[in-house]
Amino acid sequence: MDAKIASAAEAYGKAVQATTSGAGLEGGDKTGAGGATDFSAILERSLEGVVEAGLESEAASIKSVSGDAALTDIVTAVSNAEITLQTVVAVRDKVLQAYQEIIRMPI
Repeated sequence: MDAKIASAAEAYGKAVQATTSGAGLEGGDKTGAGGATDFSAILERSLEGVVEAGLESEAASIKSVSGDAALTDIVTAVSNAEITLQTVVAVRDKVLQAYQEIIRMPI
């Protein structure tokens, strides 16, 4: 779980560096012009992580009903899913804000 948070933080840091320096992200499976990682690939990996967190939370909830899971495991899984959802909503808000700023730009 901590590895997912660390990888998400690392990906966010790389994205911030790329946008502030004007350089592309290096590495990744899909690359566009200049070796920059394809935005859709980053988005796809992030959404896969969101789905995994949701499924883990659901699995922990099912185990709790049957009495097979400890309370701390359940709380951890649900908290992880909640944090992941909050992150997705924050990113969505930033994307919409950037889109609105682009629309307002004079041509």
